Amino acid sequence: MRLRLASLALAGIMAAAPAMAELVVTSLSYRTGAYAANGIPVADGFADYLTLLNERDGGIGGVPIKMIECETGYNTEKGVECYEATKGEGALVYSPLSTGITYQLIPKASADGIPVHSMGYGRTSAANGKVFEWIFNYPATYWDGASIAIKHILDLNGGDIKGKKIALVYHNSAYGKEPIRTLEELAKKHGYELSLLPVDHPGQEQKSQWLQIRREKPDYVLMWGWGVMNQVAIQEAANIRFPMENFIGVWWSGSENDTLPAGAGADGYKALALANPGSDYPIYADLKKYVYDAGKAAGAGDQIGYVLYNRGMYQALLTTEAIRKAQEIHGTKDITPAMMRDGMEALNITQDRMGELGLPDFGPAFEVSCENHGGSGVAKIQQWDANAKTWNLITDWIAADRSVVDPLIEEDSMAYAKENNIQLRCN
Repeated sequence: MRLRLASLALAGIMAAAPAMAELVVTSLSYRTGAYAANGIPVADGFADYLTLLNERDGGIGGVPIKMIECETGYNTEKGVECYEATKGEGALVYSPLSTGITYQLIPKASADGIPVHSMGYGRTSAANGKVFEWIFNYPATYWDGASIAIKHILDLNGGDIKGKKIALVYHNSAYGKEPIRTLEELAKKHGYELSLLPVDHPGQEQKSQWLQIRREKPDYVLMWGWGVMNQVAIQEAANIRFPMENFIGVWWSGSENDTLPAGAGADGYKALALANPGSDYPIYADLKKYVYDAGKAAGAGDQIGYVLYNRGMYQALLTTEAIRKAQEIHGTKDITPAMMRDGMEALNITQDRMGELGLPDFGPAFEVSCENHGGSGVAKIQQWDANAKTWNLITDWIAADRSVVDPLIEEDSMAYAKENNIQLRCN
């Protein structure tokens, strides 16, 4: 009887005690649908990094991380439903992994006071923190990417591409249309001829676009694709014998899933890189010990070290480093979404810190500020080696042409501010 009373008393004490604090992070993933092949490794890399921090470090600052994953199927409506269904769980930040979903969440999340991190995608002008207080897209934007691709082409041609013909093959969506304005402005500056070739969802049918390319013979082809569209485009380019070294994809068109299906035909294809490919980094020893060998990995383990797995891991790293910064700024381990926003805006990623995290020289050093939510705006160029079945980096970091990109960001963001009666900040 005495034991039973003690147990009841203990149960009462436990019931009265406050719940353990958690750092809630969401993953708007897509493991199903037409884009699952690319969505799965991103979601796995994101989840595995968070698991590593929980298993090895007990979370962040002694507070465990709780990840809430919600399946969107890369569908904008479902993505918004995921946001509405999970925001009440205490989510600190959203990473939609979709430009379409991001556009829809910008006004919602801003009104709710929850930050959004659209890493290397989404609305480029959200890089202007004076207008978009709650939206971040560091370390680079689509307009940066467009400029960097053109800079690489300029480097290949001694700085002169006047009269060259450049085609853009793009996913016919908000995502694919993002670089068009920048490429048009760069065409005015450098004198190249730009042609636009939209590809409808999901991108399996591209015969007409590549017949047009074969007929018009552009000097270079750029691609803003995703999912099956990428591998179909690379195969079609190989079929018409387009010189693959002149075919350059954005960082969402440069994974092993895009190149392996084309076999030898993909050899020489290029893509932008937000961070380095491969698994030759110290962090992978910890992942093996605490996550993979412990049976806690999110996926099948067949894409560990692949570009998109690393992309998801990088997203988680930037998310958790912002959490650390928020804890430091506010002097508390149990932060709120508003505190998280402050941490994101004060984020300073140095090469020394990347080394401490087990990813030396993996990504660029950059700082975020009130005015600049877009980061450093740099990327590398990687090239596919079909024989070795690997990506090789062929450039160092290339910076975007700020004289073109920044005025476009200012123009678009100020128009948004006027339309939505937004008071500018950072004064």
